[in-house]
Amino acid sequence: MKLFLAGVSHRTAPVETRERLAFPEAKLAGALQDLAAQPGITEACILSTCNRVEISLATQDEVDASAALRSFLAATHNIDCASLGPQFYVHEGKDAIHHMFRVAASLDSMILGEPQILGQMKQAYAAARGEGVVGGLLENVLTSAFKAAKRVRTETGIGQMAVSVSYAAVELARKIFGNLSGKSTMIIGSGKMSELAVRHLRRSGLAHIFVTNRTHQRAVELAQAFNGTAVDYTRFVSMLPEVDIVIASTGATNYVLTKEDMQRVIAARKNRPMFLIDIAVPRNIDPGVNDLENLFLYDIDDLQGVVNANLKERNKEAERAEAIVNSEVEKMITRLHVQEVAPTIVSLQEQLDEIRAGEVAKTLRRLQHLSQADRDAIEAMSRAIMNKVAHGPISALRHHAGQPEGAQVISTIRRVFHIDSPK
Repeated sequence: MKLFLAGVSHRTAPVETRERLAFPEAKLAGALQDLAAQPGITEACILSTCNRVEISLATQDEVDASAALRSFLAATHNIDCASLGPQFYVHEGKDAIHHMFRVAASLDSMILGEPQILGQMKQAYAAARGEGVVGGLLENVLTSAFKAAKRVRTETGIGQMAVSVSYAAVELARKIFGNLSGKSTMIIGSGKMSELAVRHLRRSGLAHIFVTNRTHQRAVELAQAFNGTAVDYTRFVSMLPEVDIVIASTGATNYVLTKEDMQRVIAARKNRPMFLIDIAVPRNIDPGVNDLENLFLYDIDDLQGVVNANLKERNKEAERAEAIVNSEVEKMITRLHVQEVAPTIVSLQEQLDEIRAGEVAKTLRRLQHLSQADRDAIEAMSRAIMNKVAHGPISALRHHAGQPEGAQVISTIRRVFHIDSPK
C-alpha cells in the first residue's frame, strides 16, 4: 500500500489557480466517489479551502497514483496538471505524512499557528469517511496527524498570541481590564477591522455595544448585526462616560475625539480606566489623549507592533512545534513498518504452532496413560518453548522493519522457517 498527496497552496499558487482546482461542497461527495472508483485507489480525501487544495490517496503498490490523479483532475476540472509546473506539488510516503502533520499543526498556514486548518482537515476527513472512502492507511495517517496537532497546541504557545490587528486590540483590552465580561464598547465608524475587533470582543463577554456613524442607517445596520444600540452621531461623545472601550474607524480627516473631549469623559467616569483603539488612517483620536491618567490609547502602528512581536514569539514556538511533528512522524513511520512485517510474523507464528501441535499430538498418542493434567502441562510447555523460539526472529523483524537491511532480514527469516510468502 502506498500513500500519495498532491495539490496547490497559498505558498505555491495564486488564488486564480486555487480557484480552478477547488471542490465546492456540493460536488465533494461525487468527487470522492469518482476518485475511489479509479483502479487501484483504495482511499481518498480532498481538502479544499481558500488557501489550499490537496488530494490524499492510499493506493495499491503497483498503481501510478500521480497518473491516476492527473487523469481525475483533467476530467473534473479540465486542467492539465503538467501545465501548472512547480505550483502543483507532489508528496509520497514519508514526505506525504510529514506534510499532512505540518498542515494539521498549522505550520504551513498563511498565519502561523491559526486553528482553522485543523478543523478544516477534520471536516475533510469526516466527508471522506461519510462517503466510505477512508478506512485504512490514509485514515490512520490522518487521525495521527490530528493527535500530533493536538500535542503542538497543548505543548507549545504557537496559537496563544494575537497575530491580527483586530485580535491584538482584544488582547490589550484584556490586559487593561483583566476580565471583559460586563464591559461595554462604542464603535465610531464602520471600518472592517473595527467590526472584526468587536466580533472578538463579543466572544469575550461584552455586555453591550453602541454604534455611531455619520450615516445613521449604517449605524443601525451595524448595531443590528451585533445586537447593539445605534447612537446618533451628534450625541455619541455625551454617551462615552458609559463606555469602557472605544473603537474608532472613520474616514474623517480630523480628530473626532480631542484631548479636551476625553478630559471631560474621564472626569465623568470618575477616573475609571478606558481603552481607546484608533484603527483609522488618518487617526481619529488626538494622540494627546495618552497624556491623561487612566486613558489607554492605541493606534494602528501600536497594534501592528504588538502583532509583529507576537509573530516573532510564534516563530520561536514553531521550532518546538516542528520538533514535535518530526517526532510524531517517526512514530507513525515505525508503526507502519511494523504493520508491514505483521503478515510475516503471523505466518511465522502459524508455522511454528503447526509444528508444535503436530509433535505434541504424536507424543500424546504414545502416552495414553497420562492424566488430563499431565497432557495440559505438556501442551503448556510446548507453547512456552515455541514462544521462546519465536521471540528472537519476531524481535528481529520488528527491529529491522523499515531499516535499509530490513528486506534482507525478512527474506532470511522466511527462508529459515520455510515461509514462502506472507499471508
